Amino acid sequence: MSGGLPDDAKAEPNLTPILDMVFQLITFFMLVCNFKAAELDTSLKLPVVGSAAPVDTKGKEELLILNIDKEGAINVYGVKKREKEVESYIAGEAQASLIAARRDKPGMKYGDELPTRVVIRADESIRFNLLNRVLKACQDSGFRNFALRAMGRVK
Repeated sequence: MSGGLPDDAKAEPNLTPILDMVFQLITFFMLVCNFKAAELDTSLKLPVVGSAAPVDTKGKEELLILNIDKEGAINVYGVKKREKEVESYIAGEAQASLIAARRDKPGMKYGDELPTRVVIRADESIRFNLLNRVLKACQDSGFRNFALRAMGRVK
């Protein structure tokens, strides 16, 4: 007798502790990852005003952040939505906002005033007609609450 395992017995490692640790790490990184910061396009040159203040909704209001460059394209997580895509992107966001709003008000339909606040972050050198096209597309989709963002004056 050799005292070892028989030839047909297999030794398998217990993977439960390592899988538990991997699951906890994934959960931790999902909780601490800040996706809101990725929505902001830092390459935009915002106009400077003396009384610029951040949008504070205290978590009670949904925000749709639109980063508009000087050509009138909307930047979404680094991907530019060009002329034809702007209207379809805003319509898609309006549809998602409508679905979320129907949880509180089941009678809402497309075209009703949506509770989402649209935050416009436009480049300082954008032509008005390009900015107006985006604002009109938002209004046509049901967005009525807007906030225009600018840089605060550096002292």
